[in-house]
Amino acid sequence: MRTQNYRNLLYVALLLLTACSGEKKGKTVEEGVATVLPSNDNEVTIEVLKPRVFDHELVSNGKVVAGGLADLRFETTGIVSHIYVKNGDYVRKGQKLAELDKFRLKNKTAQAKDALDRAKLELQDVLIGQGYPVDDTSKVPADIMQLARTKSGYEQSLSQYELAKYEEEHATLLAPFDGVVANLFSKPYNAANTSETFCTIVGSQNMEADFTVLENELPLIKTGDKVVVTPYSDAASGYEGHIVQINPIVDDKGMVKVKAFVNGKGKLFSGMNVRVNVHRSLGKQFVIPKSAVVLRSGKQVVFTLKKGLARWNYVQTGLENADECTLVTGVPQTDKIEEGDTIIVTGNVNLAHEAPVRIIKN
Repeated sequence: MRTQNYRNLLYVALLLLTACSGEKKGKTVEEGVATVLPSNDNEVTIEVLKPRVFDHELVSNGKVVAGGLADLRFETTGIVSHIYVKNGDYVRKGQKLAELDKFRLKNKTAQAKDALDRAKLELQDVLIGQGYPVDDTSKVPADIMQLARTKSGYEQSLSQYELAKYEEEHATLLAPFDGVVANLFSKPYNAANTSETFCTIVGSQNMEADFTVLENELPLIKTGDKVVVTPYSDAASGYEGHIVQINPIVDDKGMVKVKAFVNGKGKLFSGMNVRVNVHRSLGKQFVIPKSAVVLRSGKQVVFTLKKGLARWNYVQTGLENADECTLVTGVPQTDKIEEGDTIIVTGNVNLAHEAPVRIIKN
């Protein structure tokens, strides 16, 4: 009898434990469901779809080349007496860069001038001997005048004088245009080498950007299009320019060479590697932010807002730039989105069809 009572008490205790465990498990499941299910609507930002001007952007890699580049050298031998600039100096057109010792050159010019004066006297004597006045050579026939100039040695003396004067003048190197001095390695009091470049002047204001585009991108660019050049060494800066040449040959890799003039503002160096962004206005089109497009099962989807609910629309995008893309209309297997529709721009990553949403300000 006592054993039977123990069994009844044990059975009641097991029932109580099972009931308590089930109650706790139920509470845990309810709490988990409450945690998973969102308590608020999806927060999104929107904009109204309407046609607007689309600026297409094409990105390429290129290299900066100086628009003006001159290798300067002395045209006569001599000792370098003065160097007035150094590498990296900005110079103006006509500014003095360096010069040779001119003592021998000036002496040579003076001797040539003296020889020319003597030849001129000889020329006058020849003309007088032929019976022509020396004060008005216009009356002397051309063939007689040429014969007299040759016989007197005037022609040879004049050539020697002009050469001596030219060498004296060109013993001073002048900047041919505004630019920056480069490749200057000579020192004063050393002999100038006429076969080697003394220095290089790089025109830093009008730089050229050489880059390539794909053959199928040719319809998207033309001469005059705006470009923005950004050096990889300074990604925060950008220099504007425009396309001036499109080479009409496609190479074996399907690329076309393009050249653009760029205002480097004196901060671009010849040989710099740069990123080139070509901008061209393609007129008014349906344009949406890239963030408005999401992928569902490998297809492009844009959500529109209808009566507080997100509506799922299959679309096809066309051209794009860094932030925006165009919508291609009239394509089969896409939904019709019209002007004036409200497009969901952000907060659409986890949206479902006809999910309730709440609009927030940008």
